[in-house]
Amino acid sequence: MSEKQKRINLAGWKQCGAFLQAKTALSGLQVIFPQKYAVNITEYETRDEYMAWLPAFRDSVGAPNHKTSPIVWFEDGNKYLGGRDDTLAWIRRLLTTAEEPEAGPVPNVDEWNPDHGYDYDLVVIGGGSGGLAASKEAKLMGAKKVAVLDYVKPSPHGSKWGLGGTCVNVGCIPKKLMHYGATLGEYAKESARYGWEFPVDGAQNNWETLRANIQDHIKGLNFGYRVDLREKGVTYLNKLGRFTGPHELETTDAKGNKATITAARFIVATGGRPTPLNIPGGELAISSDDIFSLEAPPGKTCIVGAGYIALECAGFLGGLKQGGVTVLVRSRPLRTFDQDTVGYVMKHLTEHVGVNLVEGVLPQSIEKLPSGKLLVTYGNPQDPSTQVREEFDTVLVATGRTPDVRQLGLDSLGVEVDRHSGKLVVRNEQTNIPHVYAIGDIIEGGLELTPVAILAGRMLARRLFNESRETMRYDLIPSVVFTPMEMGVVGVTEEEAQKIYGEGNVDAYLSEFVPLEWTLQEHAANCFVKVVVHRDSSKGKLEERVVGIHLACPGAGEIIQGFGVAMKKGLTMAELQSSVGIHPTIGEELTLLKTTRSSAASFTKAGC
Repeated sequence: MSEKQKRINLAGWKQCGAFLQAKTALSGLQVIFPQKYAVNITEYETRDEYMAWLPAFRDSVGAPNHKTSPIVWFEDGNKYLGGRDDTLAWIRRLLTTAEEPEAGPVPNVDEWNPDHGYDYDLVVIGGGSGGLAASKEAKLMGAKKVAVLDYVKPSPHGSKWGLGGTCVNVGCIPKKLMHYGATLGEYAKESARYGWEFPVDGAQNNWETLRANIQDHIKGLNFGYRVDLREKGVTYLNKLGRFTGPHELETTDAKGNKATITAARFIVATGGRPTPLNIPGGELAISSDDIFSLEAPPGKTCIVGAGYIALECAGFLGGLKQGGVTVLVRSRPLRTFDQDTVGYVMKHLTEHVGVNLVEGVLPQSIEKLPSGKLLVTYGNPQDPSTQVREEFDTVLVATGRTPDVRQLGLDSLGVEVDRHSGKLVVRNEQTNIPHVYAIGDIIEGGLELTPVAILAGRMLARRLFNESRETMRYDLIPSVVFTPMEMGVVGVTEEEAQKIYGEGNVDAYLSEFVPLEWTLQEHAANCFVKVVVHRDSSKGKLEERVVGIHLACPGAGEIIQGFGVAMKKGLTMAELQSSVGIHPTIGEELTLLKTTRSSAASFTKAGC
């Protein structure tokens, strides 16, 4: 191969039409530019053979979400080009421009006509974190007229809030503040062993004070968002929107007044709402839409669900000592997370915080008693002998969230919706209707995390109005569960890694330890760290690439962020072990890992 040649790799299964088209086009490119391009083609006999190979390979070229035949990449730097459509588009641009175009997926942007004649260049439906970020970025990128529609439909219990979406009003912000409030109570309880003296009765939490202060903080944020929109030149419409034409919305305000607006482009960013409890008396259960604004303390609480929202609520309610907390779990807690790590989190939640976890049960009915208490019947539906009837002051349902898109009129446009999840099917945030886009919790294959929606919204706005080609990657995104013992994660679980790379090509470095700041406690809990590695010898020597990091410890959210950046840069275990840790910290534990799963040795740490 000539030194000036660029090698392009193509892989797919030989009877695939898309593979054959890409093969023909790339072969033609090689004929036209024999000194510039060399094409290497890998053909698999069957689709099954190709699909068995693809998952273990696609991460290496930065394409973890690629699921089709073919896949095309440049050998230099293993730079991903895309599938058939991306490859053909890249070749077309190459043949019609003087310079080689930037490689990567087509950014999926509709054809733009600045003289479109509509009321707005862009209308964003939904004023949550993602929608606000997209609208403001669009203005910064040159859009002349941008509007945001935001109208909060009250919860079934009448809870409502201001501009800013779920995260600000009934999600991340109040949840983190209540989590921190509960942590302060825990510190107060343990502080006697550190020399502090308190009244014999110890510290008590005043729910009304905590709720009022949190709500005041949120109202300040709501006001700040409205001011920021005005200063950025974005029109704020406190109205519901419903599509009545391809470029037309019918808007409805709080008084029922209707109007029509038009736009060249739309971004749907409506997020989700808690899924209701479909049992007799299910309407008596509140949700995360209501818990943070309750006027009175929740008292003895039954929580239905075992995802992160359910367990975070259980954690701060248990920590605030507002009454006993019982969690009803159908199968297993946090089932999509690394189960070794989950085990440490749940042990701390039950043994240290005192939350009562009842597994293998479902609620069957809720009845309001004359006393005002709620009688919950629960048990294993397959075994009537397990049925339990217990009184609670509050029942909170947290079994999932439903995309809030049904009343938008998207069906009248023909927007494709996944029939199982109810989420919009997109490619690079573009729906099958070219001028209609979507971001955040409502897109199939995305992640229901606020920072994901914010970054995706900003990147989309840059592509729409500033010709950017940068697209959102939905892998290697760090996240944290704010249970009393926090759980931080980035990358895949050990089980997922074994499915992707093969069980024999995966190992895990493990450590169980007690953080220094907990060592004076009377009953200190064990914390845990796991680093999952892919053992790869394809380059002639063994390399252990880090594919997952999992923490169960205090402050896990603050720790995992930096390691998320490192993993995006291709972190290896050797690099991690050769880094100097900051002593004595929890983050340091990641640099001291020596014991592997495969060694079968004890991973309980002794000493500092």
